[in-house]
Amino acid sequence: MKRDSRLSGILHVLLHMAEQGGPVTSEALARAMDTNPVVIRRIMAGLRERGYVRSEKGHGGGWTLARDLATITLHDIYQAIGSPTLLAMGNRTEAPGCLVEQAVNAALDQAFHDAETLLLARLGEVTLAALSADFHARLTARGGQPDAAGMHEA
Repeated sequence: MKRDSRLSGILHVLLHMAEQGGPVTSEALARAMDTNPVVIRRIMAGLRERGYVRSEKGHGGGWTLARDLATITLHDIYQAIGSPTLLAMGNRTEAPGCLVEQAVNAALDQAFHDAETLLLARLGEVTLAALSADFHARLTARGGQPDAAGMHEA
């Protein structure tokens, strides 16, 4: 089963933007993410609707953050991308009349609910500012400078 990495990718894009200090084009963000600029524009349009980014047209234009990183949580971005399914596992539903399947599904339902509740709460506690601080601590430990190429060193 393919994993949904949209949340991780969008957070990645937003942190790249935070490092630029000015408008960043869809093309530049697409290069950083190894994707197509159209994909970036579609994602950014959804974030713009929620007030997290803004766009500037024309020469010198591009995407900028519309809010301080400390005011945006991972949960905010998760909701902005449509609250995708968090857990890849689910219940078996081939024999809904089977008492064993009912017992198993009841136990799993509670476990899945508890896990999802915990994960959503954690996403609400972590801000983009915290991610940025972690990035800068890692960069400092490595002795690097924040530039587009250095942020992806192995």
